[in-house]
Amino acid sequence: MDTLTHALSGALLARATSGRGGDTLPLSRRLVLGTVAAAFPDADIVLSLGSPIAYLLNHRGLTHSLVALPVWALLLAWIAARLWRDPRGWRPYFAVTAMGVGIHIAGDLITSYGTMIFAPLSDARFALGTTFIIDLYISGVILTGLAASRLWRSSRAPAIAACAVLVAYVGFQAVLRQQAIAAGREYASTQGLTDARVTALERPVSPFNWRIVVAAGDEQRYADVNLLARSLPAPAAEDAGLIARVSSSFAPVAMARWIAAPRFGSSPEEVRVAREAWRQPSFSFYRWFADYPALYRIDRGNPSTCVWFEDLRFNLPGRGNTPFRYGMCRDNDAPWRPFQLIAGTEHRRLD
Repeated sequence: MDTLTHALSGALLARATSGRGGDTLPLSRRLVLGTVAAAFPDADIVLSLGSPIAYLLNHRGLTHSLVALPVWALLLAWIAARLWRDPRGWRPYFAVTAMGVGIHIAGDLITSYGTMIFAPLSDARFALGTTFIIDLYISGVILTGLAASRLWRSSRAPAIAACAVLVAYVGFQAVLRQQAIAAGREYASTQGLTDARVTALERPVSPFNWRIVVAAGDEQRYADVNLLARSLPAPAAEDAGLIARVSSSFAPVAMARWIAAPRFGSSPEEVRVAREAWRQPSFSFYRWFADYPALYRIDRGNPSTCVWFEDLRFNLPGRGNTPFRYGMCRDNDAPWRPFQLIAGTEHRRLD
């Protein structure tokens, strides 16, 4: 989820829980603290200023960990007490900072990127995959809740109602995800893909937009569908905006357009070269990161050869540049080296 929505969700939760028990914090102070605490875990963005590999390996790691949550909450509470010169110390602030960090972790956990909630004890990434990283409906509910709370300052009811709507909405998305997975399993069965791994990835614009992925070994197929649609969308115009381009790519389930996305390509030569690049020790970071890796392309130059992979989680229809495309390059018989594909043919070396 984007950082701004995270921050606003922290403010909403702080408002919804104000005035309970022994709460002695002024409302304005609670809102500021909830906002800052809910934005704090994304401080790991500083990792992107260094190595892209370090960013992939550590983003949504320690700052997004349930294990480390008490530490971050205590740190933020202590800083708040110092800034406000509160003689009571950190204790009055701890609950708000803990809720702020916690709502951020929950907001990222519902996306498909993966969150290391048990770091540093484990680098396993958990993802519920119900919600796209930018969901305008969620942002709209949060803003409405905050605006209503502004109008009815004496009541927590608008904020509580908004929180309840958010929980119900994510639950609704979870039901839709299961419907998309069921459609994928039916397709796998009709195609004779036994023991296939079937999942559904949340897509932008509409909660009914899903990417169904069917993976059987190195063979992968995907289809972008709209669970509510009954007819094919009209093609997007050449000058259409991003939302129109994205929306035009989602077909009804019954008319799904299945696309092959093999992990290592289709021809024997592609498979041989792609497998060789994939297995290199220096590419282990991407093997760990990518859930549904697929060969993007192989560039053959003189003398360089580059093998590029992308993750089907981030290959969005209608979007020009796909993030998280990485690969291995070498000159003639020189060792393979890891690179990041920026855009077009622009790339940068990572080691």
